[in-house]
Amino acid sequence: MVTLSTKLVFHLPHSHSLKDKRKVRRSIVERTKHRFNVSIAEVDTQDVLQTLTIGLAVVSGEHYHAKESMEEILRFIEEHIDAELITIEHE
Repeated sequence: MVTLSTKLVFHLPHSHSLKDKRKVRRSIVERTKHRFNVSIAEVDTQDVLQTLTIGLAVVSGEHYHAKESMEEILRFIEEHIDAELITIEHE
């Protein structure tokens, strides 16, 4: 069994309240879960209005498949979010 995890940090320049931030977070999390059935959640910076930190994890039987899945998920998120991706940390 292979487990890959990634932490993504986004800058939300149009977020002026926690409500704005929640809207962006909910969109990312729900769309990604629906499309890929992956574990994804906000993992840090909950009280920072213009910073969103998302963690996601992929589990697979083979390293190649897990890595390919993670790359596809990252492409999907980058294409479907209205925020600037600042950092990607793989573990």
